[in-house]
Amino acid sequence: MQQRSEETRQKILQAAEALFAQKGYDATGVADLCEACGVSKGAFYHHFPTKQAVFLALLEDWLRQLDEQLQKTLSGHPNIPEGLIDLAKSTDAIFAASNTRARIFLEFWIQATRQPEIWQATVAPYHRYVERFTQLIRQSEIQGDLSLKKDIDPQIVARTILALALGMLLQAFFDPQGENWSQVTGKSIEWLFEALQKGGEK
Repeated sequence: MQQRSEETRQKILQAAEALFAQKGYDATGVADLCEACGVSKGAFYHHFPTKQAVFLALLEDWLRQLDEQLQKTLSGHPNIPEGLIDLAKSTDAIFAASNTRARIFLEFWIQATRQPEIWQATVAPYHRYVERFTQLIRQSEIQGDLSLKKDIDPQIVARTILALALGMLLQAFFDPQGENWSQVTGKSIEWLFEALQKGGEK
């Protein structure tokens, strides 16, 4: 019973991901979602009280996947900068789905300007990742993995890493076949660390 319930939830989320990317959030109704995944409205509302709840669940699922990948990669890497580079290079699935997900990310940003709940759900993870990456940069300095040039703020380094990742995601959306975007992202972060270290080299 529990397995069937989870399968229904996943069917709704998969339909929502496709329809939100294709039609947009505003143009997609609960009836559209039910028709696309073959569930009744009763089954839909059993899992999600509103369409907005589905929207936010998509974001939560993506962030959970990213958190799991981050934890898995870094736990097997004693050297934090190398771990972050490898994390970027292992995100092929994220870039492969960029055409769909970048459209929905744009929808998140649009809806966030209109709905406080979505704004909070969108902005909170960003601040969390800034804090997490800042801690990782500071930890890597303590461990001796990284020796930043004088007056370089670890938080600015963290924000730059996030800017690189988000920028590459958008480029992958505009030019999906142009590059191996996970490799390009990893190489860009590697160059960033090289440029920021004392002596400008690893």
